[in-house]
Amino acid sequence: MQVFYRHWFCPFLSPIFWGLLTLWSGTVTLREAAGQAAPPQRTPPAVGTIKAISAGSLTLATDSGTELKVEFSPDVKVVRVPPGSKDLKEAVPIALSDLQPGDRILVRAKPGQDAPAFAAAMIIAMKKADIAEKQQKEREEWQRHGLGGIVSSVDAAQNTITIKTLSAAGPKEVVIHAGQATVLRRYAPGSVNFDEASIAPITAIQPGDQLRARGARSADGNEFSADEIVSGSFRNIAGVVTGVNASASTLTVNDLATKKPVELKVTQESQMKKLPDRMAQGIAMRLKGMGPGGNGAAPAGQPGAPPAASGGQSPAANGTSGGTGASGSASGQRGAGDLQQMLGRLPASALSDFQKGDAVMVVATSGPDNGPSTIVTLLGGVEPILQASSGQAASILTPWSLGQGGGGGDLGNP
Repeated sequence: MQVFYRHWFCPFLSPIFWGLLTLWSGTVTLREAAGQAAPPQRTPPAVGTIKAISAGSLTLATDSGTELKVEFSPDVKVVRVPPGSKDLKEAVPIALSDLQPGDRILVRAKPGQDAPAFAAAMIIAMKKADIAEKQQKEREEWQRHGLGGIVSSVDAAQNTITIKTLSAAGPKEVVIHAGQATVLRRYAPGSVNFDEASIAPITAIQPGDQLRARGARSADGNEFSADEIVSGSFRNIAGVVTGVNASASTLTVNDLATKKPVELKVTQESQMKKLPDRMAQGIAMRLKGMGPGGNGAAPAGQPGAPPAASGGQSPAANGTSGGTGASGSASGQRGAGDLQQMLGRLPASALSDFQKGDAVMVVATSGPDNGPSTIVTLLGGVEPILQASSGQAASILTPWSLGQGGGGGDLGNP
């Protein structure tokens, strides 16, 4: 996903810059007590992404949604910090010429300015390439050690969440344990961006929510110890495409549940994929419990079976489920994969790949009043699944952006 983390400086601001501002405030008080003139009031730092840069100035797309012109002298101090930094211990000086559009920066202004002016005293940068590399590594981590599904219950007293998901052995419930060190985030209403997911207590999670967790599974696959959890309230829609508007980046789906058309907006963050027919048939078999031996699991190498672990890895090491395998044996057997991960490995599809009459399953935002919902995840080629499902299909599809979490530049918070 092309996601740039808009709040990555927030933890940075707390321990360093707001600490410095507090120190300056204390200095002002001491000077006033000594009868000295107070220095000019300092302008708060600006945080955002470089939109354009030229000799002597740059345009900053700030996290507040505005554009700010920042002026700087040739001798302005510029330092680079790696994504994940909480302080300036790892900062290294760089040249002004190293700054590029797309870089994330925090700009400390010179004192004694009026609001329209913003002359930089110091620029702290996270390079776009560094953020992209960290995002990719963390996406892979979520892919290998992630689990997603629909929340069925929450026990805040025990710090557990039960989700419904679909394993290689068929639909099942998994109990997720949130420890003291577990990071819990929740998507902002109407948002499809992981960077807008904020810290939230376990009590914010409700039955029916979509949830993605990263951590370790138990040997039997029935429990999951989470290092990180992200959840959100989304719409689940299954139906048939009735229209595609490429110029407006929208498509209309006739919702099978409500029998009403739903307009859906496609953005750069929307994840759209199509199931190959053999995989769709295999998933449908599992939903109907038609796997060999009646356990709903397809054998390795058969339609719908997860790919075997590569490179001599066990399925657990390859990010697959630790539950019952294709042969019904204990964990460690091939074919015990999490279908969420199978879906995650499918190639991306474009809006032009979907046509009128296609059956689709969609996870979308709730949408603004009188406006279209935004697609988080759309999966095509699902005709066999919709024919086979009896209310279980929703557990197949969770927002892949939940599993793409982590990333980028959030200082101290992946």
